[in-house]
Amino acid sequence: MTNSPRVSRRQLSDQAADHLRALIMSGTLTPGESVRPESVGTELGISTTPAREALQLLRAEGFLDLTPGHGFTVAPLTGDDVRDLFAVQALLAGELAARAADNGTEAELRELEALHLELTAAARRGDTTGLEEKNHQFHRTVNRMARSRKVQWALSLVVRYVPREFYGSIPGWPEATTADHEALLDALRAADAAGARNAMRAHIAHAGELLAQHFDRRTSS
Repeated sequence: MTNSPRVSRRQLSDQAADHLRALIMSGTLTPGESVRPESVGTELGISTTPAREALQLLRAEGFLDLTPGHGFTVAPLTGDDVRDLFAVQALLAGELAARAADNGTEAELRELEALHLELTAAARRGDTTGLEEKNHQFHRTVNRMARSRKVQWALSLVVRYVPREFYGSIPGWPEATTADHEALLDALRAADAAGARNAMRAHIAHAGELLAQHFDRRTSS
């Protein structure tokens, strides 16, 4: 019981870090902009201690800089930074997809196919929120099919840097998502591990390039 305040504070700092990552990735917070723990605490209704811990975490991740006398500021974030993140994500997600091809069940494959139909329908009607949610469920199901908790955990450390709610604002992402999933499903249906690995890597790299180009345009404007 004595550890419960520490656990609660850590949860608050993680939530604050997630919030700030989303603001930085969306461009709401721009490079060079000051970020004060007091302001973050007030905005989120938390004390300055977990807010400051969140800022220290984001500094370690490279999202914030700390300058003596000036405090925390938003660090530059470029398209190449995004490409690096997605290169790592593609390796891990590709390995999970290969294992999913070997270990997935027929019931799980039917679940994937149903999710793909739902996300395709959401894309057609322009429902980006629905598309993002179904896409998240689709990838979570593939990862579960892999039966590899440690690789899933490693992937979770990478994907948190790009909030999934952010994808819908990227030009071309809805179309890329629906088209890329078709190739992955074909490989999974055939229990083709190598094909599933390649399809997932290509899919993640495609999504990453679209996002990187978005950042390139934003930083050059």
